[in-house]
Amino acid sequence: MSAVQPFQVPHEAEIVERIQESPSIYTLRLRFTEPAVHAGYGFAPGQFNMLYLYGVGEVPISIVSDPEDDHLFDHTIRSVGRVTRALANLQQGARLGVRGPFGRGWPMAQAEDRDVVIVTGGLGCAPVMSVINYVLRRRERFRRLVIIQGVKHADDLIWRERYEAWATLPDTQVFVAADKAGPGWPFREGLVTELLGDAQLDPHNSTVMMCGPQGMMQAVARDLLSRGFDERDLWLSMERNMQCGHGVCGHCQMGEKFVCKDGPVFSYDEIKHLLAARL
Repeated sequence: MSAVQPFQVPHEAEIVERIQESPSIYTLRLRFTEPAVHAGYGFAPGQFNMLYLYGVGEVPISIVSDPEDDHLFDHTIRSVGRVTRALANLQQGARLGVRGPFGRGWPMAQAEDRDVVIVTGGLGCAPVMSVINYVLRRRERFRRLVIIQGVKHADDLIWRERYEAWATLPDTQVFVAADKAGPGWPFREGLVTELLGDAQLDPHNSTVMMCGPQGMMQAVARDLLSRGFDERDLWLSMERNMQCGHGVCGHCQMGEKFVCKDGPVFSYDEIKHLLAARL
């Protein structure tokens, strides 16, 4: 995992490639324009950057690429607000500001020699995409990779071809469900929690990494705990209104925690008391 200090002020980055993933979701592949800045940049899976557009604003976005890809770093973004809509209008060659990386990432070192179980819901798969990339690139360090994805509607599933390709890999299982399936949907219809039994998970040698709606993650955690999982083996990525990146502005405060610097990744035993509260 990266130990580099985050850039506290934006540095200029160029869009090397832009990929339209779905009508509302796009990926920006970026590279810092200053070679020394690019060489000094690093991140761990689960961390995020603040992307800045002059005259528009700044927004926190998860990094989805592998940390050892020293050529580019990728952000997959959903167009939902003022800044993300403005970013969606940028094309290859355009430039923006980037500062980071911020936050605590996924426990990849602790997950070695164990099954890695990814559970995502809705469109919240970006924070764990870096985990999938990380495990697949270092396959010998981990046991099974189990990917469990739930969406509300079949049309919400992006990267469908990636799920199908992952399912063909050794020691890799993929389970996908939609609350509402459409025509030709090849996966299961139902809730993401209904997939947990299908995966035949090992509660004593698995590290679970979750992201998505808070209610879904709570339901998955309760289910896994009833199956014998330890609270310390369940990890959640909490997405809150992060605006500064270092716990100063208070917008992302969650009880006594600041998501931007104490998280965004937390173990269940750290925040279970906060998940039960109305914040």
